[in-house]
Amino acid sequence: MMAAYDSGQPEKSRRVDFGAINRAALNNAVGVVRGLLPDGRLEGHEYAFRNPLRPDKRLGSAKVNVTTGRWADFATGDGGGDLVSLAAFVSGLPQREAAIRLAQSLGVSPWA
Repeated sequence: MMAAYDSGQPEKSRRVDFGAINRAALNNAVGVVRGLLPDGRLEGHEYAFRNPLRPDKRLGSAKVNVTTGRWADFATGDGGGDLVSLAAFVSGLPQREAAIRLAQSLGVSPWA
């Protein structure tokens, strides 16, 4: 089933608009991070969470800034500069696939 924004081109040959997806994600950053990491807590402009990819017992050992999208796991050194990279990290998907899924969840076109 094709989405309304799909031109019919094979998905693998289409260019993903990472900037537009990240802007849309930042417009709803708190909702996005809560969807990705439901056990976290908003602390001012940062969302503190436990890294679901390791046995993380301490809330706040990883944080994402909901204004900029930058995130880091202070215990492992993992981090990124936007919400697409966070979605890719948490889901274990390549950036492109994570961006497409995030765009679809936000109801925006992933295509440039």
